[in-house]
Amino acid sequence: MKKIYAALLLTSIGLSVQAQTIVNRNADIDKMVKAVNQDSLKLYISKMVAFGTRNTLSDIKSKSKGIGAARNWVVSKFAQFAKQSDGRLTTFLDTTTFKPDGKRLDQPTLLGNAVAILKGTDENDKRVYVVSGHLDSRVTDVMNRTSDAPGANDDGSGVAGVIEAARIMSRFKFSATIIFVAVSGEEQSLLGSGFMAAKAKKENWNIDAMLNNDMIGSNNSSETQIIDNTRLRVFSEGLPSYDLDKNAKSIRQFGLENDGKSRQLARYVKEIGERYVDQLEVKLIYRNDRFLRGGDHTPFVENGFTAVRITEMNENFEHQHQDLRTEKGVRFGDLQEFMDFEYLRKNTGVNIAVLANLAKAPAAPTEVKIDVKNLSNSSYLYWKVPITGSVKGYYVLMRETSSPVWEKKFYTTATELRIPYSKDNYLFAVQSVGNENNESLPIVPGIGR
Repeated sequence: MKKIYAALLLTSIGLSVQAQTIVNRNADIDKMVKAVNQDSLKLYISKMVAFGTRNTLSDIKSKSKGIGAARNWVVSKFAQFAKQSDGRLTTFLDTTTFKPDGKRLDQPTLLGNAVAILKGTDENDKRVYVVSGHLDSRVTDVMNRTSDAPGANDDGSGVAGVIEAARIMSRFKFSATIIFVAVSGEEQSLLGSGFMAAKAKKENWNIDAMLNNDMIGSNNSSETQIIDNTRLRVFSEGLPSYDLDKNAKSIRQFGLENDGKSRQLARYVKEIGERYVDQLEVKLIYRNDRFLRGGDHTPFVENGFTAVRITEMNENFEHQHQDLRTEKGVRFGDLQEFMDFEYLRKNTGVNIAVLANLAKAPAAPTEVKIDVKNLSNSSYLYWKVPITGSVKGYYVLMRETSSPVWEKKFYTTATELRIPYSKDNYLFAVQSVGNENNESLPIVPGIGR
């Protein structure tokens, strides 16, 4: 019996060793993530709450109250960080005027997005990565521009994360360009992000990915009373909002309903976020946004860009879109006291890790194909080198069609690979790997003959 037990024990140890995964972290990215500071995040939130209301329709002339003072303050923070960037970080207030629409605008409104651009070091690398939160806040009545609307979590948390990311990342160099933005007008029907997305499309910005952060600092839910700061949601569209009619046939034919660019970005957020941030699980939500609701990434996907929404796992509706009051012992309002700054620290770290890994990586491989010339039980993929960036090698990714995440990675230094797995049963993609092991976004192969 002892011999049998010993044999079983050795077998179980062997299986355990085989199942272990080595986590390799880039030293610079690890340093950035560890630099996220709870006290800094608290100071940003406190300052935003002190503006009283940040409603898009509120005062834009006061230096201490309203949305005008708030957006000028964000620009001033970006300008402060620019001093440590060797001239690579520039900041400005990007403004436009909206006419009354009879819905959520009852007056001509000068809207301003607070923008900071961290210029990439490679002039040939035209890739752009955008990270956003929305600066505006509201109470129960979205048209109420005078009552205090602290907006600590919605979306002071997202803006605080963006500001902290700019503070930390402006000290480092990246091949690609990163744009940090605190948009306005989200509560007035995504006006600020819509303005920015339309501008990006018109001016042909090469936006490779956009991360929208909206409510990333509260750990608990109303009604169900769940408390949990170990999970984070990432929402991504399945079928592409842009040009779906042109792509629908190939999506159906090749079984790619779950492999749009935004869905690939969501998987990337999960892999890289969990690689660098401990005690956090990134949950993939197969919707563009919460049920029948929207966020600032939506205008980007509608304009053909790759974008996702990053949001806390549990929403508390007692502290969202509420007048400040107490009813039956329940305190309503989006106040700082209801936030979890350790959770906000972790969620900010996810953004930094993803942005840094993308901006440090070479561009994705080009002309990725899977051969269908002959029937076979193996799969042959081939591709061309990326347009920019120094490449160490490539990963061919593989997963079963029912798997939400990539399950295997095959490394090669060539621009082709044949693997003994049938394309009938598996899905594939290819990503570039840089000299510091930073990976590009995966590219799903087209048909090659």
